[in-house]
Amino acid sequence: MKPEWCVYLVAVVILSKWLMQLWLNRLNRRHVQAHADNVPEAFRDTMDEATYAKSVDYTLERNAFSAFSISWHFVLLIVALFSGVLPWFLDWYSSRLNEGLWAMAGFLLLVPYVLSLFSLPLSWYNQFRLEEHFGFNTTTQAIWWMDWAKGNLLYLVLGWPMAALVLWLFKWSADWWWLWAWGSLMGFQLLMVILAPQLIMPLFNKFTALPEGSLKDRLLALGERTGFSARTIQVMDGSRRSRHSNAFFTGFGRWRKIVLFDTLIEQLQEEELEAVLAHEIGHYKKGHIPKALTLSAVGSLVGLWAVSLLVKQAWFVEAFDFTFQTGQPASALLLMVLLGGTVSFWMLPLANLLSRRYEYEADAYAAGVMGGKDSMIGALRKLAEKNLSNLIPAPIFSRFYYSHPTLLEREEALGSKLA
Repeated sequence: MKPEWCVYLVAVVILSKWLMQLWLNRLNRRHVQAHADNVPEAFRDTMDEATYAKSVDYTLERNAFSAFSISWHFVLLIVALFSGVLPWFLDWYSSRLNEGLWAMAGFLLLVPYVLSLFSLPLSWYNQFRLEEHFGFNTTTQAIWWMDWAKGNLLYLVLGWPMAALVLWLFKWSADWWWLWAWGSLMGFQLLMVILAPQLIMPLFNKFTALPEGSLKDRLLALGERTGFSARTIQVMDGSRRSRHSNAFFTGFGRWRKIVLFDTLIEQLQEEELEAVLAHEIGHYKKGHIPKALTLSAVGSLVGLWAVSLLVKQAWFVEAFDFTFQTGQPASALLLMVLLGGTVSFWMLPLANLLSRRYEYEADAYAAGVMGGKDSMIGALRKLAEKNLSNLIPAPIFSRFYYSHPTLLEREEALGSKLA
């Protein structure tokens, strides 16, 4: 008999997430509209009314698009889980192939991929309508579709063997497979930290060495001053796809390198670029990356342990009309993949609380290295202006979703730490 309580419980959790997302979106929209007529007092000397009005329009457009996307994905998930299409597809799939290791691994990859196709028009609209309307899109249809094809290929090349490995570990060590799977996934992530900058990122963007000149000398001097040595400083052609800007460093040890978007170099003065890089170095010096990786690893371990319990429960898969088979975890694993985002959604505020704390610490480090807050604040203000950032999000919305503090919060924190 189908365990109705499980069906109702999952439905309630999914519905609660959807309603929470819509409520947060509506709250943020009203807050932005209530402050749309005037530039916030703290920024009246640095942002003109036309730019602020454009940032408000951009925020509201993204808000409306987000509300539609949230509802679209909600409907997709409900249909996928409760229509009976997934068990039907598994029966059809296994009857034509088999229930072997690689076939079931392919099934685990195929279902999320097919579901992602239903959201492909939304991604296209976001790039070529919304971002285009506000002057951010610089990519072409050919580049966009080529990126999509490359992403699909990577999904297959990297995902299929990993899915097969997890299924093999389940058969090899039924009681402790989740621990072995966790170790394998952690090893794979560390390997990607090394290989991604060398093999994967160049598939999508062009990286060139920062030209000789005053900027390079300044940034290299910053590295020496802070004891942060990188193998190279590179410029990424971010302008080939968008006018948004960023900076980051990848890898570790001898593979570490600093990456600046070409758009960032165009938008900021050299001293401001130095402050941005000092902020990134601050993350390294404060140990934020290993701390974040450790917490992520603990979360993954707990998640896999929970999965290991559910794959043994007939009521879990039977609630969604799958046939329970001892020794065959594919259906349970698929359900957990589909439901993972619903569960992790409620953890966002905690994760972002920690992330914002790290941002404050990195800002303070940068200000200390630069000998004052002005260059860091100047960079933050320009980035907010160029990216049309929402300067006045609803406090609850930003606490729930924002991994970075708002511009005003960062300026206030810099002022208090340097007082």
